[in-house]
Amino acid sequence: MARIGLIYDLFEDYPWKPGEPVDADAEYEPPETVDALEQALITLGHTAVRVGTAYDLLRKLDGLRLDAAVNITEAAHSRNREAYALVLLEMAGIPAVGSDALTMSLSLDKAWTKDLAVAAGVRTPSYRVYGSGDAVDADDLPGRFPLFVKPRYEGSSKGITESSRVESVDELIREVAWMTATYSQDAIVEVFLEGGEYTVGVIGNGPPEALPVLPRAVDVETGIGIHALEHRGMPERDIEYEVRGSLTPELEAALQRDAITIYEKLECLDFARIDFRLDSEDEPSFLEINPLPTFAPDGTFAIIAEMMNRSYNDFLAEILDRALRRVGVERPAGVMVSR
Repeated sequence: MARIGLIYDLFEDYPWKPGEPVDADAEYEPPETVDALEQALITLGHTAVRVGTAYDLLRKLDGLRLDAAVNITEAAHSRNREAYALVLLEMAGIPAVGSDALTMSLSLDKAWTKDLAVAAGVRTPSYRVYGSGDAVDADDLPGRFPLFVKPRYEGSSKGITESSRVESVDELIREVAWMTATYSQDAIVEVFLEGGEYTVGVIGNGPPEALPVLPRAVDVETGIGIHALEHRGMPERDIEYEVRGSLTPELEAALQRDAITIYEKLECLDFARIDFRLDSEDEPSFLEINPLPTFAPDGTFAIIAEMMNRSYNDFLAEILDRALRRVGVERPAGVMVSR
């Protein structure tokens, strides 16, 4: 029976600073996520050890006895934040499931990730990076309007509102100025694609496996994904939504192929979620990747488990079992994993 550390951030753990945006803690997790991970580890016959945040790990590390760790910490206030716990674990010689610190830091940067996707032969919307509203050059935009503005180093749709879609240079300058001031980082501006939106879960290694593709609903008025407009910290409102396009077998295969290409290009391990959007010709383009996806019981992986007619606990246990075996932790003899 192995001792597996759980390192995580709950919403209540966010280290608020004066003047931060209302959605600053959006990437953190509810207690139910930690409960789900713990139950999956118990199903595998392991002992789950709740460590807490990366800062808790730093304080406890000297006397901590772990065979491996499951890290879902986001930390805060740095583009390297998703690597904090992973670097500490690596220094202590404790193997961790999931992607390593370098992949986490690189993938948090939307601009660098796009460049790597293009280098791997995967389409992505044309983009520019701006450090302020004054930096916007009307003669050097990424493409025609509408354009889309988001923070360069954030996840969980932080910073995205209805005004993220802009239709003119004046709107673009105003949105970039607000974004860079509010989130204290560059804004990335890309061509807004009007077609369907999809997310692809990828698990495993050598070779990785793309899961069934999940279509995402979008706001009828703006075309922005409703998951982005309804995220934590944003005001609630009634949204009329639709699912655009049709997920044909050919499109699903193309999305899965591109997802695996990006997963491998960024040297991801064990699990990730990759988001795509279709253009006016129904050609898919890569938006972003999250190698630190939520495992919340109402999140993407739980929905995919339901699509596959799997219990979420069994599905999550299988994902963790594959990952733990990669780092040398086998489940006890006689413990079976349902598939």
